[in-house]
Amino acid sequence: MGSKKRKHEPEPWGLDTSKPTAIFQTNEGRSYTLSIALPGSIIANAQTPELQAILAGQIARALAVFCVDEVVIFDDGHALTPNADDTTVEDDWDVYTGYSDPCHFLSHVLAYLETPPILRKHLFPLHPNLKFAGSLPSLDMPHHLRRGEWCQYREGVTIGSIPHRKERKAWRTPPGHAYVETGLPMRVFVPASIPPNVRVTVKFNGVERPKEVPGSEVLAGAVAPSAPREEAGYYWGYSVRSAKSLSAVLTECTFDGGYDLTIGTSERGVPVSSLNDTSSTPNLVPKFTHFLVVFGGVAGLEVAVKADEGLKKLSVKSPEALFDHWVNLCPGQGSRTIRTEEAVWLGLMGLRALVLSRGKR
Repeated sequence: MGSKKRKHEPEPWGLDTSKPTAIFQTNEGRSYTLSIALPGSIIANAQTPELQAILAGQIARALAVFCVDEVVIFDDGHALTPNADDTTVEDDWDVYTGYSDPCHFLSHVLAYLETPPILRKHLFPLHPNLKFAGSLPSLDMPHHLRRGEWCQYREGVTIGSIPHRKERKAWRTPPGHAYVETGLPMRVFVPASIPPNVRVTVKFNGVERPKEVPGSEVLAGAVAPSAPREEAGYYWGYSVRSAKSLSAVLTECTFDGGYDLTIGTSERGVPVSSLNDTSSTPNLVPKFTHFLVVFGGVAGLEVAVKADEGLKKLSVKSPEALFDHWVNLCPGQGSRTIRTEEAVWLGLMGLRALVLSRGKR
């Protein structure tokens, strides 16, 4: 006898727990950003492609949960594994890079997971790196809007051709405009000449959902990806940046003025709790606009310093000298090592109160 799916009934205290209640709420626009940097070499520690994908998924979940705006993947000199072949991404773009170029693999999977699912088929061709990405936990971020959900901002991708052949005579893209696929049943245009297959952040004129009628068209504006965060306070996903070395993480910052607060992590640092200690003047953290937290690989940030040619020329021998603060995320740890994917969760949780209280609005 087949079992029937039980209809959910409200709990005795009146709460309906069938749907999540932790929906992202906006308060006001924010100008501050939170960035993290970590070495791609952590991928080399996973023994199979499936485990490598799972590790990337764990990192992506932490980025989404703690509203990280940028992730930087850098080469700490330990990216190549003993069984890596001689094939590089430049030789053939359609090769699996989990072993030959872990930095590329991690960046590739993180960028894929951050992209709204409805846009992925347009922006990411089939690739061996993404074989297991579809089975990873969803990030379900505010910009991963479902078809029936409405927001004044939305992510889309420009489409160069008429999407429906039957309607080819019925409408054309207006001159000087671009058609943007946003997942909505209405046709969305932006007044800009944008090539096909380009991801675009659009902003609709009103906060209310426009009326939908068959064949309806809507004009929206193309805005900067940071607009939802700066104007309305939405967490709008993370960007992925690659860096050739640890020093490049700092010197190639894309934010105006660079990072004004940097933290390096190590078991040899001061307890992370001391950053919130107002009685300790040296460790008191000032207000910040762009905050960067850097995590090391298996052997820590020390090996990244040794492998960095730019730092060698400057006679920098200790990573501690590169950061405003040098902290221990888990004092008194019971294991000899804390894996980087674990450190990311520990660090972002330990620094959460500081981020919310010290970030400049």
